[in-house]
Amino acid sequence: MPVLRRTPREARVLLSDTSPYGSRVLDIEYDHVATAAYLRTSDGDTVAATWVANHQEAPFHADLARLNAGLVPALPSGRTKHPKGRPPLDPRTLEVVWLEEGDGVALMEAGQPLCVIPGWSDTDRGVPGYAREAIGRSPFAFALDDEIDELGPRILQAQAYWKWRRGAGAWEGFQQSLLGHLLSRLGPGGYYWHDVARQPGRTEPGTPQPPAMPAPRPANASAAHEPVVGVSERPARGDRAYTVLSTVGMSCQRMPTVELYEDNVGEHARIELAVATTLPSVRAGRVFPWLAQYPWQAVTSFAPGDNVKWYHEARTFPLGPSWEGVLLLDNPNRLDGPDAPDLTAFSFGGDPVQWLWLVPITEDERQFGKREGSDALIERLAREGRSWVVG
Repeated sequence: MPVLRRTPREARVLLSDTSPYGSRVLDIEYDHVATAAYLRTSDGDTVAATWVANHQEAPFHADLARLNAGLVPALPSGRTKHPKGRPPLDPRTLEVVWLEEGDGVALMEAGQPLCVIPGWSDTDRGVPGYAREAIGRSPFAFALDDEIDELGPRILQAQAYWKWRRGAGAWEGFQQSLLGHLLSRLGPGGYYWHDVARQPGRTEPGTPQPPAMPAPRPANASAAHEPVVGVSERPARGDRAYTVLSTVGMSCQRMPTVELYEDNVGEHARIELAVATTLPSVRAGRVFPWLAQYPWQAVTSFAPGDNVKWYHEARTFPLGPSWEGVLLLDNPNRLDGPDAPDLTAFSFGGDPVQWLWLVPITEDERQFGKREGSDALIERLAREGRSWVVG
């Protein structure tokens, strides 16, 4: 399958924009004959691409010489609305709209969609993006007209989301709503660490200043992008012998890639993470800076039954040196321990929010889960009497 590539000596970048999560970059490139859009990783690898427009008379067939030279292809005359070519794009009329999940993007021209590279576009699978100027399907672009009924509302939704997200008081309003939900289900809060991936500090109103929570994170993790995620402590009390630590902010944006695996995206796209523990909160809470931005940094999603490997040496794992990863449980009552609190009934953006509980596992257990499936791993842990309460 032909692949859109660029030759820096021949093409110039009209526009480049990085997603709010820092994990994807959109480059719009032009070489007088054609324009193409490339969705790349932060390291520069091309994830997906689409032809955008021809600027000279289109060839009757694909221009193999351009393809063999690695240049932006000129679509054949039967595949473009403007076989004579259209004027070059004016960067002043262009706007980039990132989808809420961050795994897809739209390029707007004078307020109208010009091309869209959704999350399911994939160069390796030969699935390009969608272009307004394209007719039908080719290896380099699918017609945007054929999918505008689906993609158009997604663009409008993304524009509304980012307008809200950047508005005054947006984050604070979400934060207070979720903290109110935790109050109703888990009782009064203790310490609150604000934006744990970057600047731990601050407290919930009426609570003392928390001790610093060191933030172990992979070396390539960004320190300057969304999402903002805090951690709320709900201390042990009379009817509960353990503390609950919960993230606050992961559900403020949908996770990437969910639509690749689920038909009803809204039921699976928003999560928060929690851990029940008798360990000191500062120690146990150090697990969250690793996981809080993981879906958006790695462009993936978390689901019940997933297991995630600790990125560093086992001796540094916050929940104890015997463990090397975590299992994510939506129903911790499948393991030994007291009845788990019910954290359901919170929603955002019309989607229910699901809490996934962290249970530490060994590398052997993680590999077993990968081979046999999460249900088999959970059953194995249950037979061994493993508790969902850490400590």
